[in-house]
Amino acid sequence: MQNQVPIRHYYLDEAGDGTLFDHHGRILVGSEGCSNYFMLGMISVADPVGLSNRLETLRQSLITDPYFEGVPSFDLAQRKTAIGFHAKDDLPEVRWAVMQLLRREDLGFFAVVSSKKSVLKMVHEQNSADPTYRYHPNQMYDYQVQRLLRGRLHRHSSYHIHFAGRGKADRTAALKAAVILCQSRYIEERGIASTPALKVSIESSRDVGGLQAADYFLWTLQRFYERGEDRYMKALWPRYRMVIDTTDNDRSLAGRHYTQKRPLTLAVVRKY
Repeated sequence: MQNQVPIRHYYLDEAGDGTLFDHHGRILVGSEGCSNYFMLGMISVADPVGLSNRLETLRQSLITDPYFEGVPSFDLAQRKTAIGFHAKDDLPEVRWAVMQLLRREDLGFFAVVSSKKSVLKMVHEQNSADPTYRYHPNQMYDYQVQRLLRGRLHRHSSYHIHFAGRGKADRTAALKAAVILCQSRYIEERGIASTPALKVSIESSRDVGGLQAADYFLWTLQRFYERGEDRYMKALWPRYRMVIDTTDNDRSLAGRHYTQKRPLTLAVVRKY
């Protein structure tokens, strides 16, 4: 048995949403305001406390910089950059500063991307086979959790999985069950002797540096897929470890895996 190293922290957040239909069962995919992709991203951090401290130090230095005086996103009442980094709300100058910091950090980013058009096709096929089947957005989220964590919950002595909060519903128990199932299946398949301890928590991004970092990486990936903008992703690409495009099944039943050796570029990515 190989020597295990102490607790590892993973920070998971999402971009887009798993919604395919409105309350009347009408298809929303392809309509204005509906995302074309749903993606789940994860940051693996060696020094989570250090990362949080460095992000907070950066944020405080920006808050006190006269250059940003009077900027709405720095107004505490707006609850944006004044309380935490969030790529969608931050100014371009702020984004650049955060990205420069993240490029220097000892971390790795992993993501799973699903085309909602392809998921919709699979839902229709499932309905044809079983008319009682009803899709729920949590199904896509839970599936991506399984894909993202598979093979990443056995090398360390224990894991703390931090999920960014999603709405008002408390899904801690359901997510913990999904994580445990993912771990147990892999350990059984591979005949691994020990089972590392797991802790699962749902937290607010504004309070957790690792979740703010995950948000930034996801924002760059979302801009790439939804808008075809690659310059943001290129800035952080050295910290990308793997992107799994689950619905690129023409080339592989497991989807397409993009890594440092097989870069994700606009020239090679499959469009749906």
